[in-house]
Amino acid sequence: MKQFATLLLLCALCVTSLTGQTESQSLPAGQRVLVETSQGDFTLLLYDDTPLHQAAFLEHVRQGDYEGVLIHRVIAQFMIQGGNLSTRGATRQTDVSIDTLSTTIPAEILPNHIHKRGALAAARVTGEENPEMRSSGSQFYIVTGSYYTDFDLDDMAAQREWDYTPEQRQEYKMLGGAPWLDKQYTVFGEVIDGMRTITKIEDLSTDSTNRPKRDVIIKRMTLLP
Repeated sequence: MKQFATLLLLCALCVTSLTGQTESQSLPAGQRVLVETSQGDFTLLLYDDTPLHQAAFLEHVRQGDYEGVLIHRVIAQFMIQGGNLSTRGATRQTDVSIDTLSTTIPAEILPNHIHKRGALAAARVTGEENPEMRSSGSQFYIVTGSYYTDFDLDDMAAQREWDYTPEQRQEYKMLGGAPWLDKQYTVFGEVIDGMRTITKIEDLSTDSTNRPKRDVIIKRMTLLP
């Protein structure tokens, strides 16, 4: 058994309430997945240029692996996390940080995919035991985040010796996100509809382990045409 003490911690024609982008801008190529939860629904776009993560996620969707699984970790102004397959049927006494799936996915970290609000990324084990930054085979998180200034982004860019594009800076300043995770985790998709559901989940009361006091259950995921 492996513990994902994880993490763990759109660019896009998205509805204006999610991205602030206009409808004339097109989404990246990818597959769409409808996620139905006990708190409402949202739709994901899985990027084609992160094929390993897309394929792994879609395999779980087709097999129904996520049905009944919890959104088990929620941190306000940061992210919501789910996909631990061993949380299906979990009681309040279950340690939802324990993950029995040992499969990992090679990192697909690309500079064009950042941790903006609504970004879908893969959880992973951190530290020296995972120097290749391989991703969990099933666990994912969706960024909510907070707002950042040009000064903040300049400082982060200087530490990494690379800069954000003007478009990426605008996203972090106007929409928010978690730029300090960039180039550390694989971003492989984004929320393209239903961000209100993500916010609703983010606002739930949580316990000392960041687990929502009222379980958020993934009812089903469906691949859309």
